[in-house]
Amino acid sequence: MWVRMSIAATIRERRSIRQFKEDPVPAELIIQWLNDAVWAPNHGLREPWRFIVAERAEARETLADLMVDSLSHLKLVKLIPGKIKQVMKAKISRIPAHLIVVMKVDKDEHKRDEDYAAASCLIQNFQLLAWEQGVGMIWSTTEYIRSPLFCDGVGVRPDERVVGVLHMGYFDKVPKPRPRTPAEQKLTIL
Repeated sequence: MWVRMSIAATIRERRSIRQFKEDPVPAELIIQWLNDAVWAPNHGLREPWRFIVAERAEARETLADLMVDSLSHLKLVKLIPGKIKQVMKAKISRIPAHLIVVMKVDKDEHKRDEDYAAASCLIQNFQLLAWEQGVGMIWSTTEYIRSPLFCDGVGVRPDERVVGVLHMGYFDKVPKPRPRTPAEQKLTIL
């Protein structure tokens, strides 16, 4: 049984999760979290985001193929044997759900920065909401999110960019926290 905790505790307890149980994360639950996460601050209420969910087996397999194939141009990935790439694809496709957060790319650099910050706030809201209900995730910004193969494959339009892919699922083990630098050590008071 997962216990509801304070906001401060949720922030401090949340971890990036890389190992998931096979239990499905229903699209309805993801939509519920998104409906709360969209309350993230966003300048001028531009709401620059949209979402792509892959939680059905076929969609997860397609997404896994796109992710690995989109990295094929990298020197390190070129050296990986085909059999290992297949193992990577299988591991990715077993992750219960993936949420791709996409944002509109404004021509104005200032608005673009504000929109990216807003989408990042939305992602953090989403992670905390899911964590509160026992679902963990890893926010991926790996190079494949900029690949035309990946973007075309998931339906990202030319005037958009992927902010990140959230790989998510229920989990058995919470990683130990890594230390954080106290704010006072990075604080300047004017």
